[in-house]
Amino acid sequence: MKTKALLLALPILAACATIAGASPDLSGTKWSFTAIDGARPVSAKASLNFETDRLGANVGCNGMGGEWRMEQDRLIAEQLIGTQMYCEGLMEQESAVAALLGGKPRVTLTDDRLVLRSAKHSAELQRVN
Repeated sequence: MKTKALLLALPILAACATIAGASPDLSGTKWSFTAIDGARPVSAKASLNFETDRLGANVGCNGMGGEWRMEQDRLIAEQLIGTQMYCEGLMEQESAVAALLGGKPRVTLTDDRLVLRSAKHSAELQRVN
């Protein structure tokens, strides 16, 4: 009876191990935005870079950055700071990216494609390195 219970528990334990290891490794990667909330980026300079424990983003005018970590499939960006210059035509997407990064987005990484999705915003990115 104990053997049967152990055999039944193995798939459950294996699933838990898979979930715990599901965090993608983004350290040292650089990305170019291909879509922000479903629209093409207003600037070709729109990018997101991950260092070991800091991230940096630029949607074409202002830069923003802060500490980051992964919690399972969620990106946790903390203490985001950024410049606040007025940039004609870029402010809406910059605000969306700032809210997205601060909104603990769900991360999906497939080959060279990264998707970030929070409750209100989304972004699609392509690896550049």
